[in-house]
Amino acid sequence: MTDSTPARYHPLLVAFHWLIALLVFAALVAGFFLKGLPNEPAKWAPLGMHMRIGQIILFLMIARLITRFVTKKPAPADTGNPLLNRAAGLVHSLLYVAAIAMAIVGMGTATQAGLREPGASLPEDFFAFPARYGHGYLAIALLVLIAVHVGAWAYHQFFKKDNLFARMWFGKR
Repeated sequence: MTDSTPARYHPLLVAFHWLIALLVFAALVAGFFLKGLPNEPAKWAPLGMHMRIGQIILFLMIARLITRFVTKKPAPADTGNPLLNRAAGLVHSLLYVAAIAMAIVGMGTATQAGLREPGASLPEDFFAFPARYGHGYLAIALLVLIAVHVGAWAYHQFFKKDNLFARMWFGKR
């Protein structure tokens, strides 16, 4: 590590990471909750919140990507295994892609369903729209990627004991 390579990510990237993580969790929980509700007017409030959270996630992910490109980053983490190191980079990239795609496909579902204004009548079945299938499959992919990400954190935290978590937390850079 050179003197110009920070030990931690930029505080703005850290803030984006944790805020997006919280919002993705909320959106996934809301999405699974919404699946069980009938498509009646009472569904609009939680659906509207779910859609707004998705839009915020998209905005924050784009801001996070821009911030990531213009700030210095710590050296890549080393697992001690070249294959795992490459997998880590792939999983991180796929997390970005899945979160952004999830929001875009969600907006596509809303557009296909004619949900331009709150209170518009809901379709009988959202699965009548092709984008809804993509949104569902992306939710599953995102859950798997998050599980792998959390599993990698646990590996570093409890087996390698390398304090990797500190890189994505606030503190001296």
